[in-house]
Amino acid sequence: MPQLLLSAVRHARAALLLYAGIRALGLAALFLWAHLADRDALVLLSGRWDSLWYVRVVEHGYDFTLTAPDGRVLSDLAFFPLLPWLEEGVSALTPLSPGHAGVVISALAGLAAAWGIFLLVTEVAGERTALFTVGLWAALPVGIVQSMAYSEALFTALAAWALYATVRGSWPLAGALAALAGLTRPVGMAVAAAVWAGAYLALRHGTGRRAPVLWGAALAPLGAAGYVLWVGHRTGNLITGYLDVQGAWGNGFDGGLAFGRFIADLLLGPAFPAGLALLAGVVLLGRLYWAGVRQGQPPPLLVYTGIVLLLALCSSAYFGSKPRLLMPAFPLLIPLAAALARTTAARARAVLAGMAAGAAVYGAFWLHGSGPP
Repeated sequence: MPQLLLSAVRHARAALLLYAGIRALGLAALFLWAHLADRDALVLLSGRWDSLWYVRVVEHGYDFTLTAPDGRVLSDLAFFPLLPWLEEGVSALTPLSPGHAGVVISALAGLAAAWGIFLLVTEVAGERTALFTVGLWAALPVGIVQSMAYSEALFTALAAWALYATVRGSWPLAGALAALAGLTRPVGMAVAAAVWAGAYLALRHGTGRRAPVLWGAALAPLGAAGYVLWVGHRTGNLITGYLDVQGAWGNGFDGGLAFGRFIADLLLGPAFPAGLALLAGVVLLGRLYWAGVRQGQPPPLLVYTGIVLLLALCSSAYFGSKPRLLMPAFPLLIPLAAALARTTAARARAVLAGMAAGAAVYGAFWLHGSGPP
């Protein structure tokens, strides 16, 4: 087994080194900016916004609320438990505080995500495209979140490996990983739906033994469904309890009405160029999804990506968080990675280097701002 693991790591070595190099550049820019601004970079990564809420879950359990200036009662029940459970475990075994433990967990989870993305995309589009997909994901403008004590890196790692297990037909493993993803973020149901799609096709075409397929499909939703029902029990409303908690935070599914109004306000005001750029970005996301369909991505990937897109763009959540919510939709990058794979090595390296440098500067600027990512 150790020899097999070593061989698997060696196979993905280029992707892991590329990911680590891009993230190291981002962290170097952040720490330099923080030094010049007389700020603590570790506090920016581990002790602000959502990171603080995860730490409160570790320190106090699920019993913390905060009353907003407008009277809304914000509850830590909005935050799924896997990351704080891991933070608690790591801080119990090491001298690290829960917040710093969260940074370490995200660093390791980011590498695991890069590894899973590489294996998955190699399976469906080839090794060179897989390498560039990892590079593009690491160099996203909001890629600094992958290094924060947030749950995006952990969720993406679990999602990528669950999708890989689904494509490979490892059904119990796919279901177990999907259940863990469901304990990490609300969008974990996208992973469960992807496993269900793969299981349906396997049963329909007879490409998998019935019992393992059904086991995987049964396991997949348990994490998300279990936590949502537990929150419903805690709040006294089993069906809508979690939705009520999210509603107090201003999060809800409205079919994109709030986001549409936000874009319209920009287009009709002095920020017209920003509105136009935002509208172009939404169109680009749609084109990338359609390119994945035409590329022949497996149905589980299309189901997963479609649900992540739908929840990110059609929720009433704070607009500034939408780029972060889109981060787990890494299959959208496969068509772009395939284009890079077809170009010359020098041009591809230049594109990735430019994106990595831009993401490093933007990430440092973003975390020094006042609003949460």
